[in-house]
Amino acid sequence: MEQAKQALLKKKARLERELSSFATKDQQVQGDWDTTYPRIPEGGLEEAAGEVEEYSTKLHIEFSLEKQLKEVNEALNRIAKGQYGICGNCGKNISQERLAVSPEARLCLDCAGKQ
Repeated sequence: MEQAKQALLKKKARLERELSSFATKDQQVQGDWDTTYPRIPEGGLEEAAGEVEEYSTKLHIEFSLEKQLKEVNEALNRIAKGQYGICGNCGKNISQERLAVSPEARLCLDCAGKQ
């Protein structure tokens, strides 16, 4: 259990570090990050289009990282509540092999395969 907790804390720190490289924590919404909208350059449409495209890419990455961070935080909460390693769908134990690969997993392989 302690090994899983350490792996989750390490992953949480990495995700937060990645997010903070291009976004800031939203002080109004817990767990939400805001990607800074770029300054639209005065140069021309091509340059502006590049800025908007980069912003769009960052938004997509932000969403993915936020989702992963949420899953990690939920797993840490399950550890604190003594519910870690129990499938959130069927209630069976999640295999140690699955948890070793994906410590934030909340479903056993059978239930994950059905979704």
